[in-house]
Amino acid sequence: MDFTITKYRQFLNALIQSGITFHLRHDVDLLPKNSLRTALLEDSLNLKATYYFRTVPQSFDPKIITEIAALGHEIGYHYESLTTCNGDIDAAYADFCQNLQRLRDLIPVTSICMHGSPRSPFDSRDLWKHFDYHTLGITHEPYFDTDFNTTLYLTDTGRRWDGYNVSRRDKIPHHQDEWTRAGLSFHTTDQIIAQLLNPQSPLHQSGLKLLITTHPQRWSPPGISHFKEYITQTLKNIIKKQLILRSAK
Repeated sequence: MDFTITKYRQFLNALIQSGITFHLRHDVDLLPKNSLRTALLEDSLNLKATYYFRTVPQSFDPKIITEIAALGHEIGYHYESLTTCNGDIDAAYADFCQNLQRLRDLIPVTSICMHGSPRSPFDSRDLWKHFDYHTLGITHEPYFDTDFNTTLYLTDTGRRWDGYNVSRRDKIPHHQDEWTRAGLSFHTTDQIIAQLLNPQSPLHQSGLKLLITTHPQRWSPPGISHFKEYITQTLKNIIKKQLILRSAK
């Protein structure tokens, strides 16, 4: 069974054993308690990650944010301002600054990452065509500040590792084709683990570092919540694929 907390532990152990350089990033869209669970697991393995929190009620939990930070993990802002402000650039910037400060009232924040908002026509990264996040003390936005010539991006968007096929924004289009041709496209966690543990695999031979994005809401013990996430995400994938086809017309 994939996307369980047990499978995540196996995945982390394989990453450690592989010797490949990697960075763990988590998008906390929902269920922040799940993020605390993965943060504790990573801490038990002496790993540190970056946790990007939205500022909506279903993600923003001050107690959990400070608990995760106390473990030594980085806290970042998972912004979606152009979506929440219906494309109004100035209002979106004001919204971004206000919500960034909400997080900074809890913990220092120097990293941000766009929330995809697949049903929205607006891409919140477009905010930076008009403003410069560096002037706000932000040093890193993964989509802009990662060298994808030397880094392979793996994300569990869509509750699958090849979710770029049904994602509107959480993908690296040009590089994705190159990675697929090189045998670096995966569907299940076990497929990644197999390459991590095989020194002769395309993953090892590529010489690439790894940037790994997971959504902790997906990783839980087997049970009702795990099954609910599976059903919900399957339906979302169908909708997202239709939105992609519609926008391509």
